[in-house]
Amino acid sequence: MSFLAASGKLPTGLILSGGGARAAYQVGVLRALARLLPERAPNPFDIICGTSSGALNAAVLATEADRLQNGVNSLSEIWGNISSDTVYEPMTGNLFVSVSNLMLSIVAGGAAPRASAFLDNKPLRKLLKRKLELDKIQRNIDRGLLDALGITTSAYGTGASVSFYQAVKGIEDWTGPHRIGRRCKLGIKHLMASCAIPLLFPAVPIAGQYYCDGAVRQVSPASPALRLGARRLFVVGVSGNRSKAGSDESLTEEPSSYQVLGHIMNGAFVDTLENDLDVLRRMNRIAGRRGNPGRTSGDSRAPVEFLEISPSERVNQLAVDYYDELPKGMARYIKQDSSSTMLSLILFEHGYCNRLADLGFHDAMAKEDEIREFFAD
Repeated sequence: MSFLAASGKLPTGLILSGGGARAAYQVGVLRALARLLPERAPNPFDIICGTSSGALNAAVLATEADRLQNGVNSLSEIWGNISSDTVYEPMTGNLFVSVSNLMLSIVAGGAAPRASAFLDNKPLRKLLKRKLELDKIQRNIDRGLLDALGITTSAYGTGASVSFYQAVKGIEDWTGPHRIGRRCKLGIKHLMASCAIPLLFPAVPIAGQYYCDGAVRQVSPASPALRLGARRLFVVGVSGNRSKAGSDESLTEEPSSYQVLGHIMNGAFVDTLENDLDVLRRMNRIAGRRGNPGRTSGDSRAPVEFLEISPSERVNQLAVDYYDELPKGMARYIKQDSSSTMLSLILFEHGYCNRLADLGFHDAMAKEDEIREFFAD
């Protein structure tokens, strides 16, 4: 086990959710964390779990586990210089033909022409191959700097949430209601699958099955980290916290096709962390009332301490503010006043991503006392 766990402390997990370009927010949170911890502090997390674009951030941290600041610097360099053409390029053909093929495939149960994705993310694959040294993950595990890295995907065929993980010995695969854990050597294909947003990016084949974005049907984002042994959680969401930001404006006119598509995608990618953490709070209260001092930290019924940081502003609205950064080829299909959800997912541009990172840094520093207390030991 890692140094933290070996020293008698409860294993600490990091959960990075995702949703396309929104994951830039996490960079700011991690930047604040690096500032608040000692200058040359190693990775403070025993278990790192990422979903969707959060999986990419998780992998970077795992490869730089010997020093947190190095991981943060790498993430800042990637996201600070990102642009749409480093992530995707539009597929050839008409967007509406792709939509029609998709709808026919759904209605006909696969008998219709195969639906194509709107975007080709081969540039992202090239970026990851250039920036990531995934062989360092196992070396860091062997050195005791990390217990596990988990990358969550969604299987098209079964609908199950599948977490691929690389970990120390002793952790076993799991199977639960629509949730599966599989040990493997993590590679670029697992990262590409985890962030393959349906409709936008192509499905990714792994061992004979096709996978898409891990946020789809992931009803319990905290589950993989707990399965991998975490008993304390540092959680970074990327959807505007409804309890703080309030609801979006009501729609008074018949929705356009863009709004319908955005509504479907919002239903698939709305951050479920808030609900999941509410469940943990209730479980903690129940465990506290039962009060059994004889239980060990490995007992799954024991309370789970967690600290959550999520956007204090609505990320959809922030994306609209940077609409002019959207490439002209995409602006033909995504309208400023009716496609904020999709815009917030695909606006991999300098101004928007840096604004999200600044927001993450601000939100984390606003919880400085809580962060210091969480890592006090």
